[in-house]
Amino acid sequence: MGISGNFWELLKPYSRNEGFDFLRNKRVAVDLSFWIVQHNNAIKTHVIKPHLRLTFFRTINLFSKFGAFPVFVVDGTPSPLKSQARIARFFRNSGIELTSLPVPEQGVSAERNRSFSRCVQECVELVELLGMPVLKAKGEAEALCAQLNSEGHVDACITADSDAFLFGAKCIIKSFRPNSKEPFECYNISDIETGLGLKRKQLIAISLLVGNDHDMNGVRGVGLETALHFVQAFNEDDILNRLHEIGKGNALQVPISTESEDNMHKAGNSPNTKQSHCSFCGHPGSKRDHIRFSCEYCISNDGEGCILKEEGFKCKCFSCGMNRKHKEQKRLEIWHTKVCHKIAEESNFPNDEIINMYLCSDNGHFSAINGPHMIWERPNIEMLIDFLNFHQHWEPSYIQRLMFPMMSTMFLRDKASTTVESLLFGQYEFDSLHRAKIINGFQFYVVKWKRAAGNFTYAIRSNGSGTQQDVVELDKLVDLLDDCDVPMIHVDDGCSFLLTDENMDLVAAAFPEEVKRFWQEQEQKDLKRKRNSTSRSQEYENENSESPNSKSIQLNITKFYPSTKIKHESKQQESSKKPDTEESEASTRKRNVSGPNLPKSVRRRLLFD
Repeated sequence: MGISGNFWELLKPYSRNEGFDFLRNKRVAVDLSFWIVQHNNAIKTHVIKPHLRLTFFRTINLFSKFGAFPVFVVDGTPSPLKSQARIARFFRNSGIELTSLPVPEQGVSAERNRSFSRCVQECVELVELLGMPVLKAKGEAEALCAQLNSEGHVDACITADSDAFLFGAKCIIKSFRPNSKEPFECYNISDIETGLGLKRKQLIAISLLVGNDHDMNGVRGVGLETALHFVQAFNEDDILNRLHEIGKGNALQVPISTESEDNMHKAGNSPNTKQSHCSFCGHPGSKRDHIRFSCEYCISNDGEGCILKEEGFKCKCFSCGMNRKHKEQKRLEIWHTKVCHKIAEESNFPNDEIINMYLCSDNGHFSAINGPHMIWERPNIEMLIDFLNFHQHWEPSYIQRLMFPMMSTMFLRDKASTTVESLLFGQYEFDSLHRAKIINGFQFYVVKWKRAAGNFTYAIRSNGSGTQQDVVELDKLVDLLDDCDVPMIHVDDGCSFLLTDENMDLVAAAFPEEVKRFWQEQEQKDLKRKRNSTSRSQEYENENSESPNSKSIQLNITKFYPSTKIKHESKQQESSKKPDTEESEASTRKRNVSGPNLPKSVRRRLLFD
């Protein structure tokens, strides 16, 4: 979708992989139709309304896990050109060839099919129950997303339509991976301008040449690489005017560099002439002059002549350089002329209706003075439970548990901005910070929530009934990456708590004293741990100095033999005080141990044991 010819592959080297905090406290416009189409194409198993499941989980992830403020944008009435392109795509995918396609009337055939429109309407109802703002575009949703981004109403767009850049988008998030270390694949127009030297009007020119959502054909015989090199020969302000002139049959040539011509004339050479070169060494001059003495380009030790040129030798003198540049210029002119002839063969090229559509800055139902109406409200929990229970067959307890991270994020934001006491979900209150954890390289607080006394509005249980469990297991087979983080149940001293992962800055703004107390306790624990480790090391050293031959310590070979020798000598002194019989037995055993018939390893084991 968007520009034809694998346009995203052309932009791939200039993409950025952004981390968790990229959208923290930022507004982001979401092309809702893109989410629906993307998930419907990926579904291979029977799941109850996957578009609602994906929209629900991704919205919670964007809002709670990544701290963004999503704005959902839906399509309006597409243009007749877009509808005709859809018809052409349908027949092309079906393998049916038609000489002429039916032209849809304005506002009649432009609408999408009823099934897709029903999916969009259900998703709109869902996100509105979640408290998210929804905007409707006059035409394409990506056009309104791009306008919101270019005018500064949002910081980025989430869409896979590459023509969002043609509508003026500055930052596009193409890939969204919630459980990845770098969850966002981001494209900035500034990086594209630096890497490819292409700006908005130049991108529009490329889409006209290779095809887009409103004209799938483009110019016959012109691919993405050809269009790229052709457009790069013109600047942004001149490219569209040049296309109009070329379309009328005025095949403009790429001008020859005047600087190169001036240098040639100063050297006394014309572009078509070349200074004579030696056939032996390949440098300027005649072979007769180079027989006895080497030229200035050759370095000969004996000084008797030039060096024989190698195979594939190219002279680097000024004359040869200018000649090669002139040939390259002629080659570019011939190539450019061929492209211009292909463009001139197309009727009604370029299409001004498509150009005006891309350059239009009025894609939404709002005025430039008042701006779009974007307000993030609290979710309507009761209606949301009824909605998901009806469409997804989820139990109320399961829905409340999935909603807990989103509600806790709202609670912390409200707590940071006001001192009014409130309860999370009407029954839970902040207890303490359980610990700090690292998720994909980023630190989070694990917050403990406890139920307030006397408040039993909702009951969040850990497991649902059998029906709910079947649906959850089936959903896990579809796409694990879109699931949100549900709160864990923690039991401490007979009391049950819910644990959620929260952003450190958000928790610090809401409960600064608790964060300060938490880190003080962590410092005390670290000091205690260091003292215990120091005392254990001292005890280890003392035991090592008093009893170097302890069985719990393995000595190296240099310490083992001296210690064993001392021990063996002490045993010999004790044995000298024993009766003569014992002395004779010990001497006999010693002679047997030191006998030449026993292996050295056996003698050592008998001696030291």
